[in-house]
Amino acid sequence: MARRRTAVGVSVAAMSVRDTIFALSSGRPPAAVSIIRVSGPAAHHAGEALAGRLPLPRTAALRQLKHPQSGELLDEALVLRFDSPASSTGEDIVEFQCHGGRAVIDSVLGALGSLDGLREALPGEFTRRAFENGRIDLTQAEGLADLIEAETEVQRKAALASAEGRLSMQIELWRERLVVLSARAERAIDYDEDDLGADEALLSECNEVASELQDWLLRPRIDPLKDGVRVVVAGPPNSGKSSLVNAIAGSERAIVTDIPGTTRDHIEVPLAIGGLPILLIDTAGLRETTDTVEAIGVERAAALTQSADVLVWLGQPQAAPNHPRLIRVHARSDLPERRRPPLPLGSVPVSSVTGQGLAELMNQLRTTVKTLLPSEGAIALNRRQAALIEEAAVALRDARNAELVILAESLRRARSAFDRLTGRAGVEDVLDALFGRFCLGK
Repeated sequence: MARRRTAVGVSVAAMSVRDTIFALSSGRPPAAVSIIRVSGPAAHHAGEALAGRLPLPRTAALRQLKHPQSGELLDEALVLRFDSPASSTGEDIVEFQCHGGRAVIDSVLGALGSLDGLREALPGEFTRRAFENGRIDLTQAEGLADLIEAETEVQRKAALASAEGRLSMQIELWRERLVVLSARAERAIDYDEDDLGADEALLSECNEVASELQDWLLRPRIDPLKDGVRVVVAGPPNSGKSSLVNAIAGSERAIVTDIPGTTRDHIEVPLAIGGLPILLIDTAGLRETTDTVEAIGVERAAALTQSADVLVWLGQPQAAPNHPRLIRVHARSDLPERRRPPLPLGSVPVSSVTGQGLAELMNQLRTTVKTLLPSEGAIALNRRQAALIEEAAVALRDARNAELVILAESLRRARSAFDRLTGRAGVEDVLDALFGRFCLGK
């Protein structure tokens, strides 16, 4: 195997499946119970060295753990044994469910480290072995990484859909259809050499698959769910933007003064509103200025306004930028001069001081943000997955009105995109970055 560097500075050659790896796989101590996992060809030998006779596969037994050299009693623990290939990594595995004190964990890890052929696992190495041994594919590994990082219920459910393999099954269905279409195209090339035009049925089925792929590309993506929907609060100076951000956040996140231009750079506040992840962004007041620093802030504010997923506008309604998801706010509605009718039509009256209108604004935000997020339990694509599905769809669209030879090549390109999507081929540059996201012991 050629040597290359991983994201954590260790060569892939050092992560050979011949190694047996171990790590703490549960949360950091102290805890009531901690799980230490060993995976690899010497896992069962290591388990016997510490615990004596191992239980039957996929059963648990109480054992005394002793240091393999000194015989010192380390702990009493539940020991589980899994045999290859029926394990989470596809290798032999032993798990020790120990007491969760730091000293106990350190002593067991130290005993394992004293055995020849064992080494501590790298971050994500257990999951990487599961991928390399065919226990999961790349989309499931991505879903698992998202599941570990999930902070809201919506994030958890979306990640679970990928981790359970639902996207993998859909991709396999598409791939099987393309394999059948490719076989038909190749057969037609072999037996109809005098007429290399693709028949209508073949083209029609290619178009059907391309349309399905395009429908999936129109679905809400998982990236806003992970990073937060970007809700930008914008408007002229002293329009109440920072006060509103603080009111929504429930804390003093932005500086508020009567001096125009107080906010000179944007402030990002990650929040969950009704379980929906958002990134609330306070911006500099939009105006002409000769102050060099403020001018930079105004320029950034204008760019953020254009790139916002949701725009909350606190200026004059008629001056609001053209945006597909615009919420107009009539701020500081508690002030006498702001209460005089007629109030701006279509704007939500809000007072950051009294809280008036804040509930209505939050409801509008929730409703708007939901349209940008996948529905509960739905399969959602990340950027990498969407790019490869787009590549497959483009390849199939290129086959329209094409000769059989070109159509066959287009089908091959689409299958290649699916293979990279699931990790069958051509994803070496993706693996290190992905598995580097995992914690030690996963």
